[in-house]
Amino acid sequence: MVREEILRAVAETKARDLRSEFLVVPEDLGPEDLRVVFQIAVQIGRADVQVGELAEGRRHDPESPSEAISVVGVPGVRPDRRVGEKINRMTATRPRMNQSVEPEDLTAYAFLSEPSLSPDASFVVIAVHRAILDKDEYEGNLWVVPRDGTGPRELTTAGKDSAPKIAPDGKRILFTSKRDIGKDDKGNSLYLIPLDGGEARLLLRRKEGIEGHTWSPDGRRILFLSNVGEDEEDVRTIRRINFWFNDKGFVYNLRKHVFVLDLETNTVRQITKGEVDVAKAAWSHDGRRIAYVAQTEDLRPYIQDLFLVDAASGKTTQLTKHDMEIASVTWSPDDRRLVFLGNDFPRGFASHVHLWSIKGAGGKPERLDSLDRNLSNSLNCDIRMGGMNSEPKWVGDRIYFVVAEGGAVHLYVLRVKDRKAELLVGGNRSVEAFQATEGAVVFTAMENGYPPEFYSWKGGKGGIRSLTTFNKDLDRNRDIRKPERFTFRASDGATIEGWILRPAKKGKVPTILYIHGGPKTAFGYSYLHEFQVFAAKGYAVLYTNPRGSDGYAEEFADIRGHYGERDYQDLLEAVDFAIAHYPFVDSKRLAVAGGSYGGFMTNWIVTQTDRFKAAVTDRSISNWWTFWGTSDIGPYFGRDQIGADPWDDEETTLAKSPLRRVKNVKTPLLLIHSLEDYRCWHGEAIQFFTALKYYGKEAEMVLIPKENHDLSRAGKPKHRVARLKAYLRWFDTHLA
Repeated sequence: MVREEILRAVAETKARDLRSEFLVVPEDLGPEDLRVVFQIAVQIGRADVQVGELAEGRRHDPESPSEAISVVGVPGVRPDRRVGEKINRMTATRPRMNQSVEPEDLTAYAFLSEPSLSPDASFVVIAVHRAILDKDEYEGNLWVVPRDGTGPRELTTAGKDSAPKIAPDGKRILFTSKRDIGKDDKGNSLYLIPLDGGEARLLLRRKEGIEGHTWSPDGRRILFLSNVGEDEEDVRTIRRINFWFNDKGFVYNLRKHVFVLDLETNTVRQITKGEVDVAKAAWSHDGRRIAYVAQTEDLRPYIQDLFLVDAASGKTTQLTKHDMEIASVTWSPDDRRLVFLGNDFPRGFASHVHLWSIKGAGGKPERLDSLDRNLSNSLNCDIRMGGMNSEPKWVGDRIYFVVAEGGAVHLYVLRVKDRKAELLVGGNRSVEAFQATEGAVVFTAMENGYPPEFYSWKGGKGGIRSLTTFNKDLDRNRDIRKPERFTFRASDGATIEGWILRPAKKGKVPTILYIHGGPKTAFGYSYLHEFQVFAAKGYAVLYTNPRGSDGYAEEFADIRGHYGERDYQDLLEAVDFAIAHYPFVDSKRLAVAGGSYGGFMTNWIVTQTDRFKAAVTDRSISNWWTFWGTSDIGPYFGRDQIGADPWDDEETTLAKSPLRRVKNVKTPLLLIHSLEDYRCWHGEAIQFFTALKYYGKEAEMVLIPKENHDLSRAGKPKHRVARLKAYLRWFDTHLA
């Protein structure tokens, strides 16, 4: 609260020229004390200033002149100035006016990813990406971030760089780049650059792509993954299913394998072969073996197995037997065991991923954790770019890993000896990526719904320290709205968590119920540019984690066979709660929107009720029968979620399809779909739109070329802006 003595002193100068006046500011007054208490009109020459306005704002930077109370002759509240020191200004400064967040402000964010921690833990190298609207692309550069807090420095400036990996000697940085690849050409390259700067050196270029690159422990070799096979450009002859994959295109004739680049001989050797697709690989600490995760069954691509291969001879040993999903792999410090994230499908695709260990000599995997939460980050966010790097890290006698807890993602550590897990980094944050060594943990995180920064954790009294300010200015020059968390008791007694984003506009406002995808993902403390745009245009945004969401118990996440039932009730009861508890929500101007599973639910909702005055369905499902045969995950995901194959239970398949009830739709519906979406094929939108128009319903369809299921979070910047403008046009038309 602003202290009374300050406001009283300002009020007493109301009729006088303030050029020679100053306030004595109490020493204990900090930036957090600057809050609006009441409005006082102050006349300074011919300028009218509202003191309440000057003190307004949630965050204040004591180093920024614009953050001080800017009444002429009144000292700014700045810790770097002496108590009572006069600021010599001769004119009044108007209170700053934050700009509203526009769709084009996608370019304002720094996307932080892929931290690599030096061997001595003194610095980190991260990738920083930004959207460039006029080029319609994303630029990425590498930054060195010292852990002592002296501030980051830019290491590369080509705008095409990502995925840094610090060499074991701490003096060289390996990274992938497209700096020598044409805009329409395929593939990427490996580069090496000295830590102290200089020219980056090209190591390898592959049109088949390079990913998962990792230094050998001796720094002489580099492991990487790359495709094998010819990518046909014209006529395609296909002999297996899973022939296309979202964001990858046609993959039916490609297999991904492990390769090793020898830096001394400059030769590349393929390590794995055969009809498998390798997803992850890791060196043993002695550099003699490589552990890798591979998909071995085309009909069950969600099943992976764990293998060991001798790096010299190529001799391969299979450790697991076709019964688990395996999402990562890392070695124990003594190379005797492997730890991985995985699950054995106790609840199908509603199952949580857990921490498992297996002996390097083989045997049965053992689960290490006892948490009834998912050990993965599935929070919805549209300002991520590059790898998240949140896989477990085994350091000494401890294993570090992330845990989804409600709308947050926290960092935990597990003691291997007693298998006790302890919270390391909690709070209202989403830990996006992390690295750990003895005595040092660094991580990227989004806090309280704000864009990401990079942090260092030190045990004991060291606490958490912010190391970057890439996105700090956003809150000073744009009106970033803070989400308000709530919980309510559903009609069956379950607790449902949600958030509402309140616009600056006063009075009753139209409100959008937004539904996440998955269904096993979640909303929470990650940032969504999309929601900020809606709030800036005067819409409240209501978003919740209904049944089916991640971040809670497995039972909560399991809605297999029950789409459109308890999840539907949770969503509508969230609307009831918002209307009852937030007076600004206009019950007569409600909209519903969502993407993927959220698109399915939007389609479902408008066939069940006319409560909403407008709806937008994005990358949706309208017909489970066609989804089964066209989606890259259709044959196994559709059966798991609906409970049947179409021809074995036609009634269930159609009963759960919104298309069957298209005649019921009364809500004006906008359908948005990408033409290269192989997760939910654009035929889902086309057939629903066709049926709507056939029956005389109000509907429009926006089809976006050269984009896939990830348009909203990774599409071309201009297409992302166009998508948001389509939403706004529809809402403005129907909710005015």
